[in-house]
Amino acid sequence: MAKKEKITKVEKTPPVVEQPKVETPVMDIPKPKTKKTSNEWEVKDRVYYLKGNKKPLSRSIKSANIYWFDEEKGYERELKYCQNQRTPFVDEMNGDQRLEHIIFRGGSLFVPKEKTVLQKLLSLYHPHKDQLFEEHKPAVIAEEEIDILDMQVDALVAARNIDIDMAEAIMRVEKGSDVSRLSSKELRRDLLLFARNNPRLFLELADDENVMLRNFGIRAVEAGILKLSSDQRNFLWGSNGRKLMVIPFEEHPYTALAHWFKTDEGMEIYSNIEKRLN
Repeated sequence: MAKKEKITKVEKTPPVVEQPKVETPVMDIPKPKTKKTSNEWEVKDRVYYLKGNKKPLSRSIKSANIYWFDEEKGYERELKYCQNQRTPFVDEMNGDQRLEHIIFRGGSLFVPKEKTVLQKLLSLYHPHKDQLFEEHKPAVIAEEEIDILDMQVDALVAARNIDIDMAEAIMRVEKGSDVSRLSSKELRRDLLLFARNNPRLFLELADDENVMLRNFGIRAVEAGILKLSSDQRNFLWGSNGRKLMVIPFEEHPYTALAHWFKTDEGMEIYSNIEKRLN
């Protein structure tokens, strides 16, 4: 008998039917409209102040016969503020030109957002901007105040951690010989006040490698170990008046002494004075 062939049935995998993707509708959140023109000019009310905190009853500034150099065109363009024109540039004006005065009252000038031409003249083109007057910019003022506050914090932290000798050296720059009569608590208090009220100068003195040497020289003079000549041209030994060093022309005596202490001869004298002070 003929052998029956086994027929293996291969089951076919049913085709994968892709499920339609259901997209979740995304709600478009409307962005706040910023009132800016094509050249990024922000339409808003603006306030201008006379510089130097000046507040006269009234102060007029030039609104005609002024010029602004246009770098793109390569020449100066005449400016004029006219009530009936849409531009401050004379070469772009059409028709009659009704000249308008620009007057600060009580040191300030409020310009509403509708007067864009006047705002652009004052903020961008007027030759006296940032010289005679300036625009009030709260964000810029806040940034400057933050820098000052950060500097004050840095100065106060440094003042709190500084050692007493360095504190005396720094305060001697501010108070002179009166520092010698202060107690340690008074010295600490005055140092913190100095750091808060004049943080920039304090940080400069704290980073000055010569401030300690200058203080050392002043203490030596106060103790009578050294003597500064009446013409402030020489440092002398206090005991015998022998000349120790000549002060270079137009240099502060104690700054010159601090530099001299770093020389080979000065280092020996420094060690000698240090023993006497201690």
